Amino acid sequence: MKKNQIHRRSFLQRTALATAALSFPFISTRNVLGANERLNIAAIGAGGKGAVDVDGCSSENIYALCDVDEKNAAGTFQKFPKAKLYKDFRKMLEQEKSIDAVTISTPDHMHFPAAMMAMKMGKHVYCQKPLTHTVEEARRLTEAARKYKVATQMGNQGHSDKWLRRNVELVQSGVLGKVREAHCWTDRPIWPQGVNRPTDSTLVPSTLDWEAWLGVAPERPYSPAYVPFKWRGYWDFGTGALGDMGCHVYDMPYWALKLGAPISVVAEQEGMTQESPPKASTITYEFGEREGLSATRFVWYDGGRKPSAELVKGKKLGTNGVILVGDKDTLFVPSYWGRGEFLSGSTYDDFKSVAETLPKASNFDKCHYEEWIMACKGGPKAYSNFDYAGPLTEMILLGNVALRSGKKIEWNAKKMKVTNDKDANRLLTKKYRKGYGV
Repeated sequence: MKKNQIHRRSFLQRTALATAALSFPFISTRNVLGANERLNIAAIGAGGKGAVDVDGCSSENIYALCDVDEKNAAGTFQKFPKAKLYKDFRKMLEQEKSIDAVTISTPDHMHFPAAMMAMKMGKHVYCQKPLTHTVEEARRLTEAARKYKVATQMGNQGHSDKWLRRNVELVQSGVLGKVREAHCWTDRPIWPQGVNRPTDSTLVPSTLDWEAWLGVAPERPYSPAYVPFKWRGYWDFGTGALGDMGCHVYDMPYWALKLGAPISVVAEQEGMTQESPPKASTITYEFGEREGLSATRFVWYDGGRKPSAELVKGKKLGTNGVILVGDKDTLFVPSYWGRGEFLSGSTYDDFKSVAETLPKASNFDKCHYEEWIMACKGGPKAYSNFDYAGPLTEMILLGNVALRSGKKIEWNAKKMKVTNDKDANRLLTKKYRKGYGV
C-alpha cells in the first residue's frame, strides 16, 4: 500500500470523532496509511465474541480469519467468503505477510501468546478483555506495545461510552469531593464456577482442533463443559467472574480516580476449588494517596453479592453497578457504564461549566473499534490502549491472586512482587506448553 503522512487537521476531518472538535495526542513522526485506505485485518478467534469484533472492523478489509472451531466460526466464515481461513494463528501470521492488524477474541489463556507474536511482527492489536490471563502477561504486553510501537486497544467497549467519559470528567473535576470509597458489583458468574474437573469421556467434535484450543494450557481431555463458553469457570482457561466483568465495571472508577496499582488486596469467597474460581466473592483493594488524590478503599462483589443499599439511600441496586462515595456527593451508576445519579439531587445539566476534555460518540460500540482503526492508520492513540488496559488488567487479576492465595497480599507494583507472601508470587504467572513462543 502507498503510505503517506496525515496532517492532524485533515485526519480529524476524515474521522467520526471530528465532530467532537477536541485535541488528541497525535503520533506525528510515523509513516501511516491514508485515512481512506483500508487495513488488512486478520481475526484470531472468529466465532462468538470474535464475530462481533470482526463486524466492528468490517469497514476495513477482512483479510484472514482464524478459528480452531469451524462450527462456532461458521457464520463469520460465510459472511466474509474472500477471507483466507486458518486454524493455527501462528501459521496465519507467518504466511500472510500483508496483514496490518489483528483482533484477538480467544479464551483468556490464549490472549497473550497471540498478541505477543503479532506485536513482535509489527501488527496492530485489538485484544478482548481481560487483556491477559495472568498479571505478568499484562505487564509484558504493556511493555511490548511500547517497544514495537503498534496501535493497541482492549475490548472493553464501554470505555468509549459518552456517559462513562462524562463521569470521568466530572469526578476528576471534583464534583464528588475526595472519593475515599468505591464499590463495584456484577451478577456474574452466569456459567458454572466452584466446580471440579469434568470426568466424562467424550469424543472431540470433528469441527474442533482440541490441541490448538488448549494452546498453552496443560493437556487434558476434551469436554463440552469447556467449549464454546463455559471455559471461563476454569482457572486453566479463564479468569472467572472478576476477569470477565472487572474490565467493564472497574473501568470508570479506575480511570476517574487514577487508581493505578493497589498497595494491598484481600479476598473472601465461597465455593472455590483448585480447578475453578468461586461461586461468589468479595475483594477489597486499598490504594494509597496518588497525584494529590486521597487514599481509596475499593470493593468488588460478584456471585449475587452487593454493597449495602444504604450507600445510595436505599435505592434498588441492579445486577451490575458502581458507587463512588465522596465527601461532597455520591455517584451511583446502575450498570457497567452509562448515565449515573448524584445522590445530592444534582443533575448533569448542573455541571455544564465542567469542561469536556474527552471525545464523545453516540454509538460507543462503533466508536471503540473506530478509535483503534484510526490509531492503526497513524492517528491518536485509542483510549483503552495497552498503556491503560495493561495496568487495569493487572489490578483486576491481583484480585484472583488474593483469592487463590487465601491471604491478604501486599503489592509492590514497581518490582511486580507480592512482598508479604512468597508463595503468592507463583500465581502472577504460569507454565506454558511448548510451541507457542512465549
